[in-house]
Amino acid sequence: MKKALPFYLILLLVFISACTDQDDNIFVPDAETEIQDFIWKGLNTYYFWQADVADLRDDRFGSQEDYQTFLSQYSDPSDLFDALLSPEDRFSYITDDYVELQNARAGNFDSNGMEFGLIGYTDSDRVDGYVRYVYEGSDADLKGIKRGDLFTGVNGQRLNRANYFELLFGESSGQYTLDMAAFDTQDMIVPNGQSVDLAKSPATLNPVFLVKTFDLSNGVKAGYLMYNRFTATFDQKLNQAFGELKAAGIDELVLDMRYNPGGSVNSSVNLASMITGQFNNDLFVSLKYNQKQQRFNTDYKFRSTLSGEGINSLELTRVYVITTARTASASELIINGLDPYIDVIQVGDVTTGKNEASVTLYDSPSFRFDDEALNPNHTWAMQPIIARNENSIGFSDYIDGFVPEVPLREDLRNLGVLGEVSEPLLARALSQIDPSLAPKFLPLPTLAGKELLGSDWHELLKNDMYLEDPL
Repeated sequence: MKKALPFYLILLLVFISACTDQDDNIFVPDAETEIQDFIWKGLNTYYFWQADVADLRDDRFGSQEDYQTFLSQYSDPSDLFDALLSPEDRFSYITDDYVELQNARAGNFDSNGMEFGLIGYTDSDRVDGYVRYVYEGSDADLKGIKRGDLFTGVNGQRLNRANYFELLFGESSGQYTLDMAAFDTQDMIVPNGQSVDLAKSPATLNPVFLVKTFDLSNGVKAGYLMYNRFTATFDQKLNQAFGELKAAGIDELVLDMRYNPGGSVNSSVNLASMITGQFNNDLFVSLKYNQKQQRFNTDYKFRSTLSGEGINSLELTRVYVITTARTASASELIINGLDPYIDVIQVGDVTTGKNEASVTLYDSPSFRFDDEALNPNHTWAMQPIIARNENSIGFSDYIDGFVPEVPLREDLRNLGVLGEVSEPLLARALSQIDPSLAPKFLPLPTLAGKELLGSDWHELLKNDMYLEDPL
């Protein structure tokens, strides 16, 4: 190939006694800094870069007074968390509402059914939006929103770098009016005078978005799966999808993860085992922890069962993976983990480059949610990076992302219909299997602008790769 790149990663800890006496008994905070105390002790124990952060050293404080003075500098716990992160860390985060985090982990969101991307520009502060796809039966679907639709504003306000986050992700974003747009003759996105009212409601979003097969002209039967997030509660649905592909007798598989920002490591292992099947019990990936937690280093192996039932394995020796800059984390784990075993042909754009895993830490003696001594005074939790992954041959250096063998970026002027042979990225992937399907259109000039956050960026989940099971 190329450069061979919870819910609860409570991976920590069957016994918190695993911590040193100094870590366990360091100092007791006063009530006003109990959250700050939880943050410091959790990061001191499990943070991947703990040894590199001066304020997280085991000998940082000489007395209770020193420790208390340090914590008291940060009235906002988020400020302390940010101050303790390594400059290398791009992905750790904290929340003041772990209930919402848990719901998001299970795939439960408030959603209007429209998944979108955003484009920013270097020559102005304007921001434009485009629709990636729409969930069937959702409010957006019922209002006629479809893939490729464009928008420039919300509630009559032109989107820009200063306001787009609040308008589309803020507290008042449960209901809004989307100001629609279109391309003009100069390929500029401009308002078209139309608007659509959209409202979010509780929804459980199935990440197994599309499953199809294609009988190609060269006699090959190709399967296609669009998978949009590694959500453990949908692993059975994923296995069912592979059961359909297996029953259809596919010869090749196109795995579309262009909009998949990551998720459960366990789900990634399951998916890899579904694609293959001939490597049962062989090493898929390993997770390596900081020097204080080497005993938690974990090997994830290919498996043959899921929740006691057989995995529908295809035993493929090659897979085509559609990627974009939004492909991250557990999605990249699939590429890295499979690469030593089968041919992984990447089609699309360079991936994000996230090779670390995180864990949800709660304010309890074991940092676990199911601890009877969980602090009832607040709902803060944090998701720090605690491990780095490497594949079976020890490769882990893909922080700049995986570069595709078959490069092609999505073009907003020609997004196509997902799952149709004419959709540009799928067409390019299928043409690697059947050359007669090689796209006959000429690439258009590159549009100005750079991708910003999209709806796949969840305020709590972000581009996350997390562990679910305690050791």
